[in-house]
Amino acid sequence: MPVIVMTDLSAPPPLPNRAARPPRHFVTLRVIVALMLREMSTTYGRSFMGYLWAILEPVAGIALMSFLFAFGFRSPSIGTNFALFFASGILPFSAYMDLHGKVSVAVRFSKPLLFYPGVTFVDALIARVLLNVITQILISTILFAGIIQAFDLNVILNLPSIALGYAMAFSLAISIGTLNCYLLSVYPLWERSWAILNRPLFLISCIFFTFDTVPQPYQDWLWWNPLVHVVGQTRAGIYATYDASYVSPLFVFTVSGAVLALGLMLLRRYHRDIINM
Repeated sequence: MPVIVMTDLSAPPPLPNRAARPPRHFVTLRVIVALMLREMSTTYGRSFMGYLWAILEPVAGIALMSFLFAFGFRSPSIGTNFALFFASGILPFSAYMDLHGKVSVAVRFSKPLLFYPGVTFVDALIARVLLNVITQILISTILFAGIIQAFDLNVILNLPSIALGYAMAFSLAISIGTLNCYLLSVYPLWERSWAILNRPLFLISCIFFTFDTVPQPYQDWLWWNPLVHVVGQTRAGIYATYDASYVSPLFVFTVSGAVLALGLMLLRRYHRDIINM
């Protein structure tokens, strides 16, 4: 005899299986990785030459500076090797400039993807930060090791001190880049103005000289440049006898934290307006 099963048509439909959905943090991780892969193919291309050029460019700059200064000076301000001296200044400075520049246009670069609900401006910022921090660390490691080996230098490296210098450079780049990410998107004239303001940094960040050789009152003025502290901290890790007592990581991290908070607040408030521009 057949069995008739009565169903309650008034019963609510079953709830969706939330366990089948990937958690938000997993979705964010996939988005960040996808954005990083997209930037790798866009910035460096699909061939090895794109990554090789990222290394050859600072090598050419350091070699040129070493060649020119070798004719005018017998030895650099610290040590006896011009290449290592300039590398200790140019590489952390370049790490700041490159990361700051990439973060500044993160929203603009990923603007078409930000219309998707699963992609946020924070994902775009994190993807650019991770990729370029890794790239700059690899470039600096290869160049420092190459210079020490090529010139057979007897150097006692203080790796924690060097890492602190690069942490200061990255924190400063991320914070200023985040603030400029808003300013460049809202005020187009700011891009040219900021480029003009940045031009003297190469000369006033103690790349070609040391802080203690600057006479007063210019020394007191230079102290307020955070990049002077970045370069000084990095050189303190490369030259064991270098006195970098003027360096204040607290000053750099405080400036970075304040600027980052302001940049994130502005982006959080106006990122939808920026995307729809």
